[in-house]
Amino acid sequence: MVTYLLKKSYQHKTFKEIDFNDLWGDDGIFTTMWIFGKPAKILFFKKHIKNLIKSLRFYNLKKPNIEKNVLKLIKLNISKKRKYNHLLRVAINKKMISISLRKRVTPKLKFNLKLINHKRFNPELKNLKYKTILKYLSKMDNSRSDIGLCYDKHILESGTSNMLFVKNDKIYSPLKGIYKGVTYNFFKKKLVNIINKDISIKSLNTYDEILLIGSGKGVTSVQTIRDIKWKRKSLKFYRVLFNFYKKEISNCKLYK
Repeated sequence: MVTYLLKKSYQHKTFKEIDFNDLWGDDGIFTTMWIFGKPAKILFFKKHIKNLIKSLRFYNLKKPNIEKNVLKLIKLNISKKRKYNHLLRVAINKKMISISLRKRVTPKLKFNLKLINHKRFNPELKNLKYKTILKYLSKMDNSRSDIGLCYDKHILESGTSNMLFVKNDKIYSPLKGIYKGVTYNFFKKKLVNIINKDISIKSLNTYDEILLIGSGKGVTSVQTIRDIKWKRKSLKFYRVLFNFYKKEISNCKLYK
């Protein structure tokens, strides 16, 4: 069960607070950001907001002043007196903006990926059609496990993150059927040579490392995929990416 530090919803037209609705399953868009420290910092904040607005335009949900209003609501709900290590989620549909804060769980090195047969609706966008994914995640210890979404005998992404696959000192990412998140694009810029290709379930045993990257997972190394008896063979690239990520955290400016 997720424990919320904060959960609020606001009407678009009146900006009035209304009964909270997480909007899961609705027609809309969301983004999840890591907020940490005192005073608060939000990692990749401007890029998250930029992606959110871009997706809202695609769904024809961009309201007048929506970016300004989202920023205002975030500022309204972030305390200068609290030390954070939370996930800040902003969800938007045609009627309302919902904001929530929940504790960010630190993934462990003993981490299992469970494969399921599922492909997100319009996977290139961060839409709210997540009920199947949430049903699985609600039964898991998210510090030790996640689900791997598979479709047509290929693996796409996890229930929470992008995935990277390493073999022969090369890094691969699924070619299509995924949302390329802010953290993914950060590493794409840093590493340059991420190779995009279809990754079959059958080929997974040829990879030395499987990494999850995203706001919630940061950089997480998968230890096992028990469904296919896959085991991690190295932590080499996990350490490389984790060091890039740590440096970005230390360079993150205060949220204003």
